[in-house]
Amino acid sequence: MPAGLSDDEMESQIQVEADQYIPFPLEEVAMDFEVIGESQEGTDRVDVLLAASRTEVVDNVVASIELGGLTAKVVDIEAFAIENTIDLMSKDFPAGTSKDAIAVADVGSAVTTFSVMENMKIIYSREEAFGGAQLTEDIQRRYGLSYEEAGLAKRQGGLPDNYEPEVLEPFKDNMASQIGRALQFFYASSQISDVDVLILAGGCSSIPGIAELVESKLGVKTMIANPFANMAVASKIPTNNLTNDAPAMMIACGLALRGDG
Repeated sequence: MPAGLSDDEMESQIQVEADQYIPFPLEEVAMDFEVIGESQEGTDRVDVLLAASRTEVVDNVVASIELGGLTAKVVDIEAFAIENTIDLMSKDFPAGTSKDAIAVADVGSAVTTFSVMENMKIIYSREEAFGGAQLTEDIQRRYGLSYEEAGLAKRQGGLPDNYEPEVLEPFKDNMASQIGRALQFFYASSQISDVDVLILAGGCSSIPGIAELVESKLGVKTMIANPFANMAVASKIPTNNLTNDAPAMMIACGLALRGDG
């Protein structure tokens, strides 16, 4: 964009040009922008980051927050929140670990989001329909439980002895394969041929032994996300619970690190 524009002028200009970048009618989209700095195209130009989302998605997030008795101050993009958290975590990577290319596999309930960061900026992101709900459904079918009972048993234990070898281990193998496939998709579309480290996030990352399995199958240094590792924790917070839940709180932590008060 031209340098020297005021925020109002910049916003007006973006409104005119945004439709070539956004595949939805602009009246259905919530947008924001930030001037990043001087452009390589010349001192009379600046690079501008444009963030956009369907308005209905933003409204759903705000409504969910209000149901919890809170007021939304900022609705951010997940990728930016992850960048904040990885930047924090990278300060405590083991000595000698390169940070040039970092992959993040966030395995949630229904969706796995695979992202790659180069120099601490996300350059690639892909979603796959795979997550912990599949393990819950496997438990439900195998042992004749309701979905809620299966989810509780998955977290708290107490399943028969054949659960680990016949249900959990196949799921872990499948999870490793899904992440490996996502990694190969990235390599096929990028000039980067190796990532330096793979970070597992999401609720499924708390499964014992999953990092070691993924590392052995993919040949990539793998670690479990724990953004709270070196934070001071209030005495009323159950430490064990926080440690177990930490991999699933990457985005929440990244939002808190915005520093918007």
